Amino acid sequence: MRVLTAFIAIAAGILILGGYFFPPLVGLQTLLLNWAIILTGVAALVGIFNLISVHTDKVRRGEKGSVYSALLVISLVVTFALGIILRPGHGVMKAVMNGIIIPTEAALMGILTISLLYAAIGLLRRRVDVMSILFLLTAAFLLLGSVTLPLGDIPLLGTMSRWVTQVLVLGGVRGILIGVALGALTTGLRVLFGADRPYGGS
Repeated sequence: MRVLTAFIAIAAGILILGGYFFPPLVGLQTLLLNWAIILTGVAALVGIFNLISVHTDKVRRGEKGSVYSALLVISLVVTFALGIILRPGHGVMKAVMNGIIIPTEAALMGILTISLLYAAIGLLRRRVDVMSILFLLTAAFLLLGSVTLPLGDIPLLGTMSRWVTQVLVLGGVRGILIGVALGALTTGLRVLFGADRPYGGS
């Protein structure tokens, strides 16, 4: 059985990879990718149903925080039903997106910013060196450069903050993406050669 699963995984990987280099394999490549997309969607649905099952069980048993579990289940079911009935482009769905989801994400980003500064201060308490001081100063600099102050923006601070986020940070993000791509490539090659078998057994 392990040999069969390894053969199927390696064959599928070679066929999908070959579709990028050999035009006759494009149709088969598209078919396999569509199957993968369908399986991913089914896995997401299974995860959603599992989430509902876990939280409804918490509500049924009356555990601590069951009110939040009930709110989560109701919100998920209502949003899912509205998305199926009205479609994502409907005005109601846009209102839900603009009035609930986006403000919630903005609030979470604000909490993340404060947590980042708190972590930087905690880092200074444990270890005072050049990198920790630079981390705190950079976080404070970017925060002051991106907010609207009561007395107006600090001269040159906004421009310098945008330069840091659009040049230095963007370079770091690209480096991270290159590293992720190389890691994915290495993992894919290990699966193709049978060195890793995440599909069942080693």
